[in-house]
Order: sequence, then C-alpha cells, then structure tokens
Amino acid sequence: MTKDMPLVFETFLERLSESVDETDFREALASAASRFDLLTFAYLCLPSQPSGEPKLISNYPYPWTAHYLRNQYQRVDPVIMRARLAERPFQWECDLRGVETSKVQQRLFAEAAEFGICSGLTIPIVDRRGRVAAMTFAAREPSALLRVAERYEQALQLMAMCFHIHIRRKLSVNRTVDGILLTPREYDCLRWAARGTSALDTACILGITARTVAFHLDNARNKLGVRTKNQAVALLASSRSSIL
Repeated sequence: MTKDMPLVFETFLERLSESVDETDFREALASAASRFDLLTFAYLCLPSQPSGEPKLISNYPYPWTAHYLRNQYQRVDPVIMRARLAERPFQWECDLRGVETSKVQQRLFAEAAEFGICSGLTIPIVDRRGRVAAMTFAAREPSALLRVAERYEQALQLMAMCFHIHIRRKLSVNRTVDGILLTPREYDCLRWAARGTSALDTACILGITARTVAFHLDNARNKLGVRTKNQAVALLASSRSSIL
C-alpha cells in the first residue's frame, strides 16, 4: 500500500496531462493503481446518445472486453446500472447478494469470472455535463479491495474524476479535418500552429521536441493533401466553421 500519496497523485496528474491516446491513459492509470495494489481496472464512459458507442479503457484481457462491447453488456450490466444511480463507491461480487438478476446478467458474471473478474470496487462518475462513467477495480477476492476502499476511498474518487476529465478533454475532441482523421499529436500541433504558436513553444507545451512538432505538422499536411502549413491551418479553420 502506498505511503507517498502526494507524490503518487502528482505523478498521476503529470502523466494524465502528457497522455495523448488510450495507451498513454491506460499506462498512467495502471502505474497509479499499482501503488494501491490494484492491478486490474476498467474505465467505462457511457455515450450521451442512445446510438453512441461507450468508451472503454481497461487492462482486462482483450478477449473479455471485446466480447463485452460486442454484446453491448453495458446495457444490462448490474454494476453499470447501479453506477448510474449511486453517489459513492461500492463493492460487488458475482453473486450480487440480495439483488435479483436476469439470465443474461447471470451469464455476464459467469463469463467475467472465467477471466478472473469476480469482485470489484466501482466508483460512479457523473460530471457537470451530465456524462456518466464508472471506474472499476476488479479482483478474484474482495478482501484486498475492502482494505483499499476503507483507507483510500476519497483518493480513488478524486483520481477517477481526474482521469475522466482528461479523457473527456483529450479523447472526445473531433480530430477530423476536411474529412481526414488526424492523430492526437498531429491535431494538437496543427491546433497550436493555428493559434500562431511557434514550433519551439508548441514543443514546450506538449513536452516534445521542435523537430517532433515539425514531423507531426508534415504528416498532417501530407494527409490533408496540401503543400504548406498555412493551407493546413486554413483547412482546420474551415472544418471548425462547418462543425459550428
């Protein structure tokens, strides 16, 4: 169990601020969670529209997460259904004592147990925009989760909310320019260029080198089929106008 909470939290926030894709965010959370002896986790953000797709960032086994999303289990998962209504973290086990479950829900838990997901500590997240998400730390046995929950519940709540806000800010951005999808780094470099920021200043902001900034701008320019950075910036501006 961690004894250096301020350092753990500071490092976690720094890694979140530097993250640009799902892999970065997954590694940042894995590193922080390991300091609490929490080794398996899943962050699930529900779509704001019924037709939307959920955002899942997890180190659960890929066959399980792919199966979960393919079957749209987030629509029937009792843990997620409870997270929609709960205000505080809660623990659960596969048998969900005292809760009546359907055959589909029972099958969901039985399948999850095959991957070692037998109990969990779930932190409900509802932001000021009304987005609903849940952060779950899972284990085979609930005893370790109980010790962590009793001692670090508030810290884990804060970490979950920080993670959610960074995900919302960085991964919910429309990175399509003139119908072309850019990578997070390409989009960020082009966005800063559109503000008149130099490559050197952009490098400082993003924590990369000026040469790397130039590399991403060149990639963005080539993808967009234009010859100059200014032309790429113009396409970005027109794309934003069409969205608005």
